[in-house]
Amino acid sequence: MPQLQRQLDLGQPAAGAGNRPAWRDRFDAWKDAKLTDPSFSRWAAGNVLTRWIVRRRAAQVFDMMAGFIYSQVLLACVRLRILEVVNESPRTLDELAQICQVPAAGLQRLIHSAVALELLAPRGQNRYGLGVLGAPVAGHAGIRAMIEHHAVLYHDMQDPVALLRDQVSDGQMMAYWPYVETQGPTTEPKPARESAPRTWEEEKVSRYSQLMSASQPFVVDEVLATYSFAHHHCVLDVGGGQGTFVSRLAGHAPHLKLTLFDLPQVAGLAQDNFKKQSLSGRIEAFGGDFLKDALPEGADLVTLVRVAHDHPDAHVNIILRAIFKALPAGGTLLLTEPMAQAEHEAPLGDAYFHFYLLAMGSGRLRTTHELTGMMLAAGFDRVDVLANPMPLQTRILVAKKAK
Repeated sequence: MPQLQRQLDLGQPAAGAGNRPAWRDRFDAWKDAKLTDPSFSRWAAGNVLTRWIVRRRAAQVFDMMAGFIYSQVLLACVRLRILEVVNESPRTLDELAQICQVPAAGLQRLIHSAVALELLAPRGQNRYGLGVLGAPVAGHAGIRAMIEHHAVLYHDMQDPVALLRDQVSDGQMMAYWPYVETQGPTTEPKPARESAPRTWEEEKVSRYSQLMSASQPFVVDEVLATYSFAHHHCVLDVGGGQGTFVSRLAGHAPHLKLTLFDLPQVAGLAQDNFKKQSLSGRIEAFGGDFLKDALPEGADLVTLVRVAHDHPDAHVNIILRAIFKALPAGGTLLLTEPMAQAEHEAPLGDAYFHFYLLAMGSGRLRTTHELTGMMLAAGFDRVDVLANPMPLQTRILVAKKAK
């Protein structure tokens, strides 16, 4: 695993850094002393005015402690296809035991746990159907693919302290990445060909690309619901994977010319997908390494979808400069990915994404302010943050190159 400092490439101050009045420090010290005092906790639990706060905090701490169990209940439901089965029609415990090939006594514990987590819900006559939190999992293959993939993350986080100390010798998340060393830089990107030579990395590339493709629709929906492509004529999707985004964009905006740039192995998979969807005439895939090779020119809009947060700052700066160079005057960059919340904002997926990227061994979660600064440093004239319906899944930045 790369050195931790290089992995995180930290450049932002710690949360809470900055000038604080002295009275705030004194108040925080007093508050900490009270909240850690067992006698105060007993008094607060017995007081009718504060009891609800104590109960809520206790439940929150318990949920953090039990979080791994919750995730394993979810994983078991996905692997046994319980949510998909009850989505077809509500089932009894005995019916589910027969379908899942799990003894009823053991499965009953899973069912009761899933009901408590609102993955399942009683439907009368001893039957179980979808709960309010089970419905989106049953309805989206991408969510189920990510849940299954998390078994790899759980392996690497068995010892979180070892992960923080860069002492996980058999990290599985790093092995999931398909990126391989390519040959020296070229001056022109090459179109993907069906006859391109395959390497021993083909299985890894295909596996990872399929996972990203399955989970991409959530981000694509956010972009299509937020940004208008009407005034663009050509879009280049950098790091576009198997082409899920540009394939959707082809149907959403039929007037667009579309191109994709990714590693040669991935671009080959994308070209195969375009052919299957009868989109070969609309979309062209180019293979190359965006850290070394020139990007295709001619696009007035470049999209960077879930790419920057997978890379350290030095690599992101290279990518942003390459995009700036490839764009014409007045061109646009649209960057979308999960982003860290600023100190004044309520956290969304920060705790999750910080450790996910740490286990991946590359990249970090950045705030909109940090990414804006990097875009401006790359040469862009203006950066806007767009408000999108579901910022937990992704946030959207749009940068303009001066005319």
